[in-house]
Amino acid sequence: MAVSESEFLASYPQTSPPGPFTGYPGNLTSEQKEALQKLHDELIKGGYTLRLDEATLLRFLRARKFDVAKAKLMFEECEKWRKENGVDTILEDFHYTEKTTVAKFYPQYYHKTDKDGRPIYIEELGSVNITEMYKITTQERMIKNLIWEYESFANHRLPACSRKAGHLVETSCTILDLKGISITSASQVLSYVREASYIGQNYYPERMGKFFLINAPFGFSTAFRLFKPFLDPVTVNKIFILGYSYKSDLLKQIPEENLPVKFGGKSEVSEEDGGLYLADVGPWREEKYVGIEGPAPVAGK
Repeated sequence: MAVSESEFLASYPQTSPPGPFTGYPGNLTSEQKEALQKLHDELIKGGYTLRLDEATLLRFLRARKFDVAKAKLMFEECEKWRKENGVDTILEDFHYTEKTTVAKFYPQYYHKTDKDGRPIYIEELGSVNITEMYKITTQERMIKNLIWEYESFANHRLPACSRKAGHLVETSCTILDLKGISITSASQVLSYVREASYIGQNYYPERMGKFFLINAPFGFSTAFRLFKPFLDPVTVNKIFILGYSYKSDLLKQIPEENLPVKFGGKSEVSEEDGGLYLADVGPWREEKYVGIEGPAPVAGK
């Protein structure tokens, strides 16, 4: 990014909308403010100079229940990982040239926003064809692309969505479609999903807003209930497991005009524009919401 971090942050809203939960920019208790200041000061002493803004530090603090020592360790490990993997320059350095072909075998894409202004991320896990996909790419390159997408999400999609919403947008609304999934296909993609989940939880904390699993096969909800006691209640409250009658639940969170037709909405994308998998429609492509960071880069180029 050619602009400075301070200029970039000043270019879009940095305060969360009013809500029932504390721990967010603009809604902190005195104890949380104290923890935020302490974490900031300790990281400055440790020689860190980037990503010390309020919103970022609060995400690490929320992820560790405002335990400053644990949040500091998490931040330090994240910075170490970023350096080792060249994350700060990955948007310029990495080119997922096989993206258009991979999309046919593992559909993963962003499409417009939900009612809270979040980018909608859709993954059709039931459509995965690992055998064909690994003829044209590798798991290592898929993970690189995942990190590339996270960086584009944080540096391009969220700022544009924040400008459109008029408040800070920090999370996504995810739809994971399990239609047609089999034990075989699930086990084949498990290694990738496991690594992808680890990266999301440890290096991009507090990025999940709502998570819908649709077309969940019989017994899936029962199995999930067994794991519920072991999961963070805050996380559990963001996850919704839906069977085949999911449309009304999705439309409570997503405007009908923003939900793709294939999921019961009215949003269509022509093949000339790239089709649903590649069009990448959203505020990050609209000139009036794109700021000094520039439009979101196009994967595969």
